[in-house]
Parts: sequence; structure tokens; C-alpha cells
Amino acid sequence: MNESGRRVEVHWINPDDGSFVLQSTPDILNGASLNLNSYVGHNFEVRELPGKKTGVCAGEDQTCRVDRFTVKSTHDQVVIIADGVSIDHTDSKTIANRSAKSLLDNCKVMAKSQLEADPQSALSILESMGACVEKGVALEIERASEEIAFQAEVRRGMANLIENYTCADMTLNATEPKRTEYWQKRKVEVMIDRPSAKIHVIEDFLTPEECKAVEEQAAPLLHDATVADGMGGSKLTESRKAKQAGIKVHWDKEAEGDLIASLSRRVYDYVNHVLPFGIKENGQEDLITLVGVWTTKPDRYMPHCDGDCNGLNFKTGQRMATIVMYCDIPEVGGGQTRFRNSNVHVIPKKYAATFFSYIDPVTMKMDSGFTEHSGCPVLVGEKKIVTQWVRLGVDDENPWNSFNTLGIKYTDAENQ
Repeated sequence: MNESGRRVEVHWINPDDGSFVLQSTPDILNGASLNLNSYVGHNFEVRELPGKKTGVCAGEDQTCRVDRFTVKSTHDQVVIIADGVSIDHTDSKTIANRSAKSLLDNCKVMAKSQLEADPQSALSILESMGACVEKGVALEIERASEEIAFQAEVRRGMANLIENYTCADMTLNATEPKRTEYWQKRKVEVMIDRPSAKIHVIEDFLTPEECKAVEEQAAPLLHDATVADGMGGSKLTESRKAKQAGIKVHWDKEAEGDLIASLSRRVYDYVNHVLPFGIKENGQEDLITLVGVWTTKPDRYMPHCDGDCNGLNFKTGQRMATIVMYCDIPEVGGGQTRFRNSNVHVIPKKYAATFFSYIDPVTMKMDSGFTEHSGCPVLVGEKKIVTQWVRLGVDDENPWNSFNTLGIKYTDAENQ
């Protein structure tokens, strides 16, 4: 926003050679605005232009004034070119701080007025000050909560509408990552990095030999895949055509180089790399292998959450992270994983893995729906994946199967 009273130009500063690239064509008149699409860390320079009538600038000795700003990673960024061609760069944090300061200043004025009227009322003034701040904060939180709830409702409605289109569009590219990292020389694409919702795609997470070992152990155990029934158990569903099998990990053979144990250890190592819980294998669920194929109807895994995604407190012993590993991908109908509320579209790559966690390790609150996901149909070929659901609070005495799918221990449910 140009509020300087002068015409200005905005130039991008090339980080490689320091050259300037004009972004505002034509210039920005006083009272006008310019929308910039850029990247975090990019620098820009604002330049005052000479007056059309006078031919000179309004700076000292008629110089043309300049100022610069850098794109931040925060939300709601607005760069205000103020009087004197000085930059006022506001964002979500700045706005919040100013709102808090305004609230406190108003309460201070009230307290000062009360003190002037009654110099002996120090205690009651403190109480009034506290009540003033409490009321103001409550109103701000109420406004923010209403806005968040409205936006969440809109987001979920839009996500539901485009669900079928994303699966049907075979030309749709995978979502661009927020950033790229490396773990044990493996490339990691960070898609979402929120306190209670993280989504990572890890390349070359498992090997062909590990896939073969899992497939051989699973072959005689495959059966129709089930989903949670909402009453503590599981059920078959018409849309779920995949076959699944639970794979026991022989931890006693890990030192001998057992391939499945090596793979499973890598899973827990990555979980502990991302989350600060020091997860161990004791009491955890089996590895699950799933095979999706074309039958008379395509296999489709409808939108769901692997753990609770209600934003409430974590329940001990429940799932809080998932790793999906891809051994084979379909020829047509890529079996993409769609995190519809986060607008993250993951296209499977052979031997890669998708990790997602749905717990805030600080507040211990669960995700509020950003990791809800679905599996697009397999149209030609097979989709072979290996999944590990990771729980927090399980051990040898409290294994995963001592809880039902509602997160309640069977012993507790029997006593209710």
C-alpha cells in the first residue's frame, strides 16, 4: 500500500548479482496498491519518483528517497509505504502485538482516570485493570475463534467438493514441498510442518530386498482389508478392495541383519528424529502390508484419520504417527494419497515413504483434521504398500491390542 503521498516504484533485488528488476509497471500512485507474488527471504527496494509537475523528489536536497523490505515467513503480510517513503512491514505477529498494545493502552487510560479520581484506590484499580484486560482478551479470542471456525468450515467444504476431481486427474502434479531436508542421506520433502500436523515424503526409504522379504512373509496371510467401525471394532466395507496382512517383526534376529527388523528399526528411528518421544518397538502394532488391485470396482480408501483428529487431548496408548512405504505402484490410477484438508497431493514413488504425525508434542493436543487422508483408486496394476502405525504409551504390559479402535482399553470398557 502506497500511503507516502508520492509516486513510487518497487524493484526486486536479484540475490545472485544484486541487479534490480522492476515489479511495478507502471509506478504505484499514492493511495494505490501492488500485489507481489514472491518467496520468503527475497528483498525489494521502494524508490520515490520525481513529481510530474516539479520534476524533483521531496527528500532532503530534493533527493529521491528509498527504503527496503524482506519477505517474511509469517501470514497476512502488508508492506505500507508511509510518509517519508519509509517502510512499515506488518504481518500476523505485528498485527497481534499492536492489538495487544492497544488493548493494554486503553486499560491504562481507564486506570489512570480512576486513580486521578481516587488516589487511595490502588487495590481496586489493579482489580479493574485485570478485569479490563481479561474482557478485552476474551473478546479478541472469541473473534479469532469464530474466524477460524468459519474458515475451517469453508476449507472442509471445498476439500470435499474437489476430492473426486483430484483422483480422476492423472495429470495432476504432486504438491510442491515447503522445504527440502536430508535424513541419513535420504531426501525429505516437508509438505506440512505444523505443531500437531506434519507430512513428509522420504525418498528411497526402503530397499527392493526389504520389499521382497515383506511380500514373502505376507503372501500366505493376506485377507480382505478392514476399516474401523466406529464402535471399537473393525469391519469390511464395499469401497475397500485391498488385501492386507500383519507382519511380525523378529527383533531377536535384528543383530543378524534380518531385513524386516532393519526396516522396522528405520521406521522408529525416523519417528524419533521428528518427534521427541523416544518411541520403542515394545507393544507397537505389527507392520501391515496392503495390496490394492483392480477388480470389478476400483479399490478406494475413503477419507479418514489414522488416529484422533478432533483437536482434543491425546489418549494414552493411541496412534500418533504413520509411515506408509511404497513397494509397487500402479500403472494407471496411481493410488495417490490425498490430504484433502491440507491440499497436499502425494504421488507414490517406488521405495519412497510418506510420514505424517498428528499430535502436538508440547500441548499433547491431536490434529484437527489436517492429516485426514484418502487413497485414490488403482485402475491398472497393483499398489503394494507397507504401513506402520506408531503409538505412544504402549509397552510389553500394555500392547496395542489391549485397546479397541475407540482408544479405550478392553479392561476399562468391560468395567463400564
